[in-house]
Amino acid sequence: MPTPHSPTSGDPTADVGLDAGLGLDADLDAVRARYRAERDRRIRPEGNSQYRRTEGEFGYYADDPYAATEFDRAPLADRIDVAVVGGGFGGLLAGARLRQAGVESIRVIEKGGDFGGTWYWNRYPGIHCDIESYIYLPLLEEIGYVPKWKYAPGEEIRQHARAIGRHFDLYRDACFQTRVTELRWDDEALEWIVGTDRGDRIRARHVVIAGGTLSQAKLPGIPGIETFKGHTFHTSRWDYAYTGGDADGNLDRLADKRVAVVGTGATAIQCVPHLGADAGHLYVFQRTPSSVDVRGNRPTDRRWAESLTPGWQRRRRDNFLTLVTGGEVEEDLVADGWTSSTKLQRKLIPAAGPTDLPPGERERLEEVVDLRKMNEIRARVDAEVADPATAETLKPWYRYMCKRPTFSDHYLQTFNRPNVTLVDTADSHGVERITENAVVVGGTEYEVDCVIFATGFAVGVSGILSGQLPVYGRDGVALSEAWQRGPRTLHGFYSHGFPNLFQLGPLQNASAVNYVHILDEQAVHVAEVVAEARRREAPYIEPSAEAEAAWVVTIRQKAADLYAFQAECTPGYYNNEGRPRERSEAYGEGPVAFHALLRRWREEGGMSEVVGAGAVGAAAGEAEAVEAEGTE
Repeated sequence: MPTPHSPTSGDPTADVGLDAGLGLDADLDAVRARYRAERDRRIRPEGNSQYRRTEGEFGYYADDPYAATEFDRAPLADRIDVAVVGGGFGGLLAGARLRQAGVESIRVIEKGGDFGGTWYWNRYPGIHCDIESYIYLPLLEEIGYVPKWKYAPGEEIRQHARAIGRHFDLYRDACFQTRVTELRWDDEALEWIVGTDRGDRIRARHVVIAGGTLSQAKLPGIPGIETFKGHTFHTSRWDYAYTGGDADGNLDRLADKRVAVVGTGATAIQCVPHLGADAGHLYVFQRTPSSVDVRGNRPTDRRWAESLTPGWQRRRRDNFLTLVTGGEVEEDLVADGWTSSTKLQRKLIPAAGPTDLPPGERERLEEVVDLRKMNEIRARVDAEVADPATAETLKPWYRYMCKRPTFSDHYLQTFNRPNVTLVDTADSHGVERITENAVVVGGTEYEVDCVIFATGFAVGVSGILSGQLPVYGRDGVALSEAWQRGPRTLHGFYSHGFPNLFQLGPLQNASAVNYVHILDEQAVHVAEVVAEARRREAPYIEPSAEAEAAWVVTIRQKAADLYAFQAECTPGYYNNEGRPRERSEAYGEGPVAFHALLRRWREEGGMSEVVGAGAVGAAAGEAEAVEAEGTE
């Protein structure tokens, strides 16, 4: 088990000497060269264009296998206080916090058949959360529940989402199997008209968009994918009718099947062990290996659960957030793979950590710490995988935070099975093509009966940013038009010209690996703002143009410069498939500082920037001047 962090554990010099004799297996120059070579093997010139959406001819990959196929209802044309777009944890938290703030009429609109979001869609074998359940599952104290495992299985998480819906009476007006297709502001009525694919024309005083960052599954753009005559599905729509079994495994219908898995990220790490145990033969097609550390899951200690005192979850999750974003604590309450690697996570929030070292020396020391950790990860592969060639292919050659770390006590060992074959696709930059009965790599055809795409999601691509959810504000201006030169918000939540519209997500605010904690802080903020507007009897909530422009300047000035680090990384969603963005849209001082900023803003009169008639009358010229000053 990781040891508790001392208040000085944020200093990289605490366990690394300043001299060059560090006892490492390779010097930094050689390792950098190896990292670059491995990166170059995997970069594709088309970047994210190598993927295709699950729509059009591939739309069946996104069909809902869990909802009633004959569902129908009459279109709605009623009026509500708040429409929440999305029924995952973001939407549930928005609904719960608004309910606590006294809002009665809340309608969650969700394209799935129930609450849960990504935990509704993803039910693949082995599914668990990689963040500790006691800090990941929200509202535990409000619901009166303690998870059964340190890292909860997907079904427990899904059922907790449903429990939130019941506890806060969010099922009452919810619309499931319904997709919002348009949001249009009515200037005269001062309310939003919410259009859906079921013909609804719902009028809502406020709208909260909580569509999630893992909601749009993606497929690899492999030539011939549409010609395969066997069975295919995406892991986010697992087909148990074909595989047999359930989320605990026992995939008995695969006993005589040759199965291909394309992708080796966080999903594959969990489902591959079950496929390897039950398939006649399993081929795992890997472009880039994940870093796989020890998981060490265990049941919740009953005596520990009984000892918890009020406020325990907030204390625990705040402790975790402080640690993983470079802060100092007296005791590491979570003590797992995330908190033991806090020095390495500074690459997401470079503002954290020691500032009394010259930048070059600080970078060198952090690189040494990184190399030590990655050497441990690679040594674990050698220890767990019997075949040396397979082990070498499974070793990750990149900096620790180039890809989201994974944790498993079963994945690496699966490649010791005689019925499991690892196929390295790096030299061909992925699978070359698919035929009627085979997956082709390096000119070799691997005949299979089933192809399972563990290729993840279009991360961070909301309906607004992708254009799938058109939004029209004051005077019919489209949000896409207002954002032609880039996103413009105050604190990431609302935009001038789009009254009473809130967005939850990572845009122009601060994020972290425990994303549900971030969503809860955002939901609390939105509920506080709505409650203040109700107290003032204000007809709308809208940031002034100058407040919005000033925040855009703040984002530009404080945004972390991740370009150099990410440009050296192996391609993945962290670095936009090898094309890192030169400008970050995140608050560079990190989530702890951002949450404190929001609290001060609420307590010290900031509400006047968004609540009431005064917000609309700000001079656009002043705002442009503020923005110009910050971009010089």
